[in-house]
Amino acid sequence: MASATSSAVDAAGGGGIHLPDTARDLVKILVTGPFGVGKTTLIGSVSEIRPLHTEEQLTEASAQVDDLAGVRDKSTTTVAIDFGRISLPGGIVLYLFGTPGQERFRSLWDDIAHGALGALVLVDARRIDASFDVLGLVEETGLPYAVAFNTFPDAPRHHTPEQLRAALDLEPTTPMVTCDAREANSSIDALLALVQHLIDHRPAEHR
Repeated sequence: MASATSSAVDAAGGGGIHLPDTARDLVKILVTGPFGVGKTTLIGSVSEIRPLHTEEQLTEASAQVDDLAGVRDKSTTTVAIDFGRISLPGGIVLYLFGTPGQERFRSLWDDIAHGALGALVLVDARRIDASFDVLGLVEETGLPYAVAFNTFPDAPRHHTPEQLRAALDLEPTTPMVTCDAREANSSIDALLALVQHLIDHRPAEHR
């Protein structure tokens, strides 16, 4: 894989249904995080193809088992996967698989994660503790990952990067960025932080 910047993505040859002729490295990436953190929104903002969503309306029954704290306005939830695709310079094509965020869909995790090279973990600074279980799952699988704080309008702004990193107990080498999942360039930058992390941790002969 080769490194890239978000400003160069538009020239990467994406935008059609079919893979570009320049496609060389096809990379499966998980986009994960707790319920309501913006996974579906991020994939929708960057995908060069029409994204696949498996969203259903929240019901009174699900409200009894899904923690709606901090996301009371949310009316739908992903019940299987989200899927999108984005082509980067250097022939890299990312296949983005969004995971459900609730514990009741834990049985799907292993199947969705199979074959992934890395994960982008979205975090909501308003409810950092909601991310602990997902981070634990990612670490159990041994996947390299990057953390992206999705910038909700009412998210607290007083925490320093050091405090946020300590709250999540991140290793010093784990990338941590902020993004706005609604904005394509911002979301692409978060994905590129993960891609660069994967490149940096590949054996030299495979870079």
